[in-house]
Amino acid sequence: MTTVRRCAAALAASAVLGVALAPAAHAGGDVPVTPAPSAPPASSPAPDASSPSTSSSPPSSSPSPSKSKPASAGLPAGLYGTKDPTYDGVWRQSLAFLGQYTGGYKPANQAVTWLKGQQCANGAFPAYRADPTTPCDATTAVDSNATAAAVQALSSLGGQRPAMRRAVAWLRSVQNADGGWSYTPGTPSDANSTSLVIGAFTAAGVRPSSVRSPEGKNAYDALVGLAIPCEPGADAGAFAYQPDAAGRLSANEDATGAAVLAGLGKRMVTAPVPPGPAPDCVRTAAPSPERAARNGAAHLVSALGPSGHLVQPPLPGTDDSTPLPDVGNTADAVVALAAAGYGNQAAQALEWLKTNAAGWAEENGPAAYAQLLFAAHATDTDPRDFGGVDLVQRLNATGPTPTPLPSPSASATTASAADDAAGPVLPWTVGIALAACAGLGLLIRRRGRARRS
Repeated sequence: MTTVRRCAAALAASAVLGVALAPAAHAGGDVPVTPAPSAPPASSPAPDASSPSTSSSPPSSSPSPSKSKPASAGLPAGLYGTKDPTYDGVWRQSLAFLGQYTGGYKPANQAVTWLKGQQCANGAFPAYRADPTTPCDATTAVDSNATAAAVQALSSLGGQRPAMRRAVAWLRSVQNADGGWSYTPGTPSDANSTSLVIGAFTAAGVRPSSVRSPEGKNAYDALVGLAIPCEPGADAGAFAYQPDAAGRLSANEDATGAAVLAGLGKRMVTAPVPPGPAPDCVRTAAPSPERAARNGAAHLVSALGPSGHLVQPPLPGTDDSTPLPDVGNTADAVVALAAAGYGNQAAQALEWLKTNAAGWAEENGPAAYAQLLFAAHATDTDPRDFGGVDLVQRLNATGPTPTPLPSPSASATTASAADDAAGPVLPWTVGIALAACAGLGLLIRRRGRARRS
């Protein structure tokens, strides 16, 4: 989920025509129900109120969280973060919602209104449109990533089925012949976009395997086609972002982390899974989506290596050829491994994040904090003491003041619809009803996890 790739794709998309609405989606789901996120502790004070993940920024020192602040000059009220939202506004808003959900908070109405206002009449979301009162037209650069992320975010709010249905319908309308999705409609499928759409379908109660192109292909067909076979070499088991011009596949850690989740039918927010044996890369002639995902997990374990973190090439134009730590994709790798049942193999990377990721998140804003919250949630780690950093408070400080979920009972009950749910999610609506029935005797207790796609 790197900002560099996302911004580059969004920039290219700005010259591409929008597409039309497709038929409505079907209900269903490919994944089982699993347990829920944490609510804030009763003793915690209300959070201070106030950009996206980027694996291209090295860690830096971490300042204290900021106090509640008005929107930066030129930025709309309700938007999270203070940086230019042109290429990531919907993305960072969506991840902020999901991160707050894992931490036991509901976004402010102002923030929800902003996100829903970004949706076009055909159901698609662009990366950002400055004037939502102006209808989208053929020049509006809508994309699958913003749309899929928004679906996952809206699924955590409750009562958002109409907007979700329109978004899912649009995603169905731009499916490629190979069963996958690209960032910009009409271009070749890539692993990241296809994985995000799988997560969106799961969140919306749609079976990803049931959504087929006219050629009869589904998302898993496209995803498995981007998996590198388990043959000798450093790339074994990984996923490629896309084939190169000659059709060759090269390992991409960003794509691999996303595809491991998607191959298991999961989305960005996923609950802990009891850890088992370390993954093996198993060569088969026609791997299933799950087998390909587990092979991808084996690659991630190898790529994390003794350092406990992924690396990226040096930034262009620098003289230093030393590889840089890839914080964002390391966080995604932790989520992917934990969700696949390989939490033991993610433990060292989790500890590395606790020590090194705070400055990176402070620099990169709400989506970066959300990625760390997803990692905390997937590993059942306390998000309020993540290497000494309160991730929940830091995220809440990047946008309008959110509302705490009313009780731990609400959180526990609604998780069955929130983490890897087979149907649409109604967490806060159900939570409020449960709190009313329970009366004043319920206390909000702290549960040490935060996570969540």
